[in-house]
Amino acid sequence: MSLSHRLETARRGAHALAPADLPAPPTMPPTAGAASAAVSNSTQVADPPTKTSHKASPDALAGIKQRAAEELTTRLGSRVMDSSLDEGDVRRMVRDALGAFIDEAQVPLTPEERRRLIREIVDEVLGLGPLQRLLDDPLVTEIMVNGANSIYVERAGRLHLTGTTFSSDSHLRRVIERIVSRIGRRIDESSPLVDARLQDGSRVNAVIPPLAVDGPSLTIRKFSAVPLTVNDLISYDSISPAIAQVLDACVQARLNIIVSGGTGTGKTTLLNVLSSFIPADERIVTIEDAVELQLQQDHVVRLESRPANIEGRGAVDIRDLVRNSLRMRPDRIVVGEVRGGEALDMLQAMNTGHDGSISTVHSNAPRDAVARLETLVLMAGMDLPLRAIREQIASAVHVIVQLSRLRDGTRRVTHITEVIGMEGDVVTLQDVFVFDHGAGVDAQGRFMGKAVATGIRPRFVEKFADMGITLPAGLFAAPHQQLGW
Repeated sequence: MSLSHRLETARRGAHALAPADLPAPPTMPPTAGAASAAVSNSTQVADPPTKTSHKASPDALAGIKQRAAEELTTRLGSRVMDSSLDEGDVRRMVRDALGAFIDEAQVPLTPEERRRLIREIVDEVLGLGPLQRLLDDPLVTEIMVNGANSIYVERAGRLHLTGTTFSSDSHLRRVIERIVSRIGRRIDESSPLVDARLQDGSRVNAVIPPLAVDGPSLTIRKFSAVPLTVNDLISYDSISPAIAQVLDACVQARLNIIVSGGTGTGKTTLLNVLSSFIPADERIVTIEDAVELQLQQDHVVRLESRPANIEGRGAVDIRDLVRNSLRMRPDRIVVGEVRGGEALDMLQAMNTGHDGSISTVHSNAPRDAVARLETLVLMAGMDLPLRAIREQIASAVHVIVQLSRLRDGTRRVTHITEVIGMEGDVVTLQDVFVFDHGAGVDAQGRFMGKAVATGIRPRFVEKFADMGITLPAGLFAAPHQQLGW
């Protein structure tokens, strides 16, 4: 959707936009990417009231918004489409035009109302309306909109109800349509749900009536502007330094890795970190439903699935992309998530020379991950015996990394599990690292434990030696072994 189209949409719908309350000041200094929002949100002392200064009524503010949107269309209709300007330049230009309009119109506004009016119109024209301030808040990791009047956010792993609202369901619907139209997707009564993404890679899911009974629903999982590094995960206690060393060695040794975990456990974040260990001289092909991975290497080809068009044609699913990637001479194949028959194609790729491939799967334990892979392979429609499927899994997958979201809201690696092979008709696993739940919790209710070695020396250490990869002695020793008990 062009900026001029968005300006016109904002003008038509401005009369429905009710002013939102200012949020509380942030508890931490904002990042550079959220500087503008932080300035607007910071506590400021209003000018002393004068005889000519008074607070405008909500109806008056709505009328001013409509006039300001019309003025923006007149003044900036062509310049906002200048491709030589970045988003920051466009925002400054819009703010300056709004400030000039308010001064010329001699609108009686308090300083607080003036700041809020400019911020809300800029967010509505160039951003996502009431959600823009939440997107700019570095402490918010997820936004959940349950209809126009109910917006929740996740901060530090906890859910909080915000005071932010949309003026109506149609206002929320316009924001959803703006998001999906930017990446060539659509949402309407014939296709009432969609997965999309924002420009920064944040994941978006939207559902509208008739599927959403109580009004449009929108879920945004934010991605940080700067990808998290392995050092970030260590500082957050998501992984230990020992696990970081092992995972680095596993990627360097071209072991096939499955990242397993439930919804919201941080699988994609860990997948980004694992991909950062891939040498820069290798060709990487990534395959995703909606592009989320933020690989830092130069030689990367990113593929994204495509839904059917309005005529029900043109769909390209993950399985098509996995099969096509085999003809692209990849050194590594990274599949954002396997959730269907593409599991069979991925396992075959791992078994036919594409070592070092990485993917994620939804499951609650390493053993469950194997069972889920079996189920997904069956979804490919091939009449394969169960033993043949298990043999494929046992020979293709080398390591399962299990992530869990604990009661304290933290996301931790709880298992590093090696796939050994087959014993009878069962895929044999052995845990190399397991989270220590017995360490207790601190005064804030945060788990003090971490994933510790089980004392078992994994078989893949032999491959490390063949590849010339060395790890510190005693890395796989259990805590009581390290103490010499």
